[in-house]
Amino acid sequence: MSGSLLEIRKKIGGVKNTRKITKAMQLVAASKMRQFQKKAMSVREYTHDLLKVMVENKFDQQVLSKYMTKREAGPTLFVLYTSDKGLCGGLNVKLTKALINSKRWQETAAEDRLLITIGRKSHDFAKSNKIPVVLSFNGVPERISNFEMLNIVDKILDFWRKELCKEIHFIAPHYKNSFTFYPVRKVYLPFSVSMLAQHLGSQEELLSELTKSETDAEAELANYRLKRDLMLYNPHKERVVERLHEQIVENLFMQSFMELKAAEYSSRMIAMQNATDAADRMIKELSLTYNKARQAAITREIAELTGAMSAI
Repeated sequence: MSGSLLEIRKKIGGVKNTRKITKAMQLVAASKMRQFQKKAMSVREYTHDLLKVMVENKFDQQVLSKYMTKREAGPTLFVLYTSDKGLCGGLNVKLTKALINSKRWQETAAEDRLLITIGRKSHDFAKSNKIPVVLSFNGVPERISNFEMLNIVDKILDFWRKELCKEIHFIAPHYKNSFTFYPVRKVYLPFSVSMLAQHLGSQEELLSELTKSETDAEAELANYRLKRDLMLYNPHKERVVERLHEQIVENLFMQSFMELKAAEYSSRMIAMQNATDAADRMIKELSLTYNKARQAAITREIAELTGAMSAI
């Protein structure tokens, strides 16, 4: 019985040590989640302001950029966001399922799919399912600098500039609050009214700008054309519109990255909290088992002593 008691005591000690680790990871995840939550909301607001600028200037149809060109032929580029590390609940599984189960992915022929992965988990998923990856970014730093961010976005945009794809779709989590996120698939290029509506989401004022009646749109277009000659562009209007499109894509990338990190740490916080609660339950059960076994051993020893004394 002493061996059994010693074994139970070791299990209790091991579970207590594990609980200390999960509790520490929970606190770290909660702290980082709050940091990335603020950054994600800040970048989201800034990106919506850029989209608002684009919506308000959508009436100048004569100014087009290469990011507005609709292509009929060519492969479709998918960019999949996941984390580099595990222990974050079902985040990565939900994101990979959102890609595989999406209507666009299933309707696209295998030879017309191009996949870029951001995060080690997405690369491992593609490798295990024998899905070819044209480009992967693993170990993206959490405190990503503007230079590092622009370097990644520029490599993605190269597929569009070189006409290697007809559309670019991003699959990333949409962070709602500390306990809720859901994977979304959005079109990043080409720019269009439907693409803007996807990213604006519940911005009713901006959405109303996109869905005006033809009469209102024509009236506003006429009014805009009267005023546009008073506006000065440097270096020129086409370059300003093209740079605006590039900046929107850069900020959409940063927004998705920050929301990914916020969702990752919120998922890890919840997962570690569940692990800590499970450890508490295991400690209680093992302690109860230990006390029962110890009491049984004490009772048996007393019975043996009593029996020996009676025999003497």
